[in-house]
Amino acid sequence: MIRAALLAFALAGPALAEVPEPATYREDDYRSPVPATLSGATVVSSEEAETLWQEGTVAFIDVLPRAPKPEKLPEGTIWREKPRLSIPGALWLPNVGYGRIADVTDAYFRAGLAKATGDDPAHPVLFFCLEDCWMSWNAAKRALEYGYATVYWYPEGTDGWTFMDYPVEELEPEPGGQ
Repeated sequence: MIRAALLAFALAGPALAEVPEPATYREDDYRSPVPATLSGATVVSSEEAETLWQEGTVAFIDVLPRAPKPEKLPEGTIWREKPRLSIPGALWLPNVGYGRIADVTDAYFRAGLAKATGDDPAHPVLFFCLEDCWMSWNAAKRALEYGYATVYWYPEGTDGWTFMDYPVEELEPEPGGQ
């Protein structure tokens, strides 16, 4: 009963309806409510994302930023990154969802998309991060500007995916990023 009520609340998405879609990339406050739309892209729910994943015809792109190793760690400190549990088979391209990205990050993003799609801009791609995270919105918008024709945006990200008890696996970032 409680799970059904939580699911109904999550699917209602009250925060999504309140945020207008900006004309440009989001450049700050990345962990905040996102809009319900992304012009040119198809917004999908957890159930729709899972159906696309099961079909196996869409490239899933995780854009969760990678935490940098803290500077000035005391000598002998062991640095262990937090594991990224994500949608199985997704390609993790961290740090490509910022509002402004350096040329090297732009090249990394383009190369990752080419790898995920077989260098075919007609191949469908789906972008995700976490719930209430603008990184996936920015990355999907950027892919549209790169000329990708079928772009899906999954605003619930891995939070929505794990809420539905769909499978996850630990991902490693695609090499070549920052």
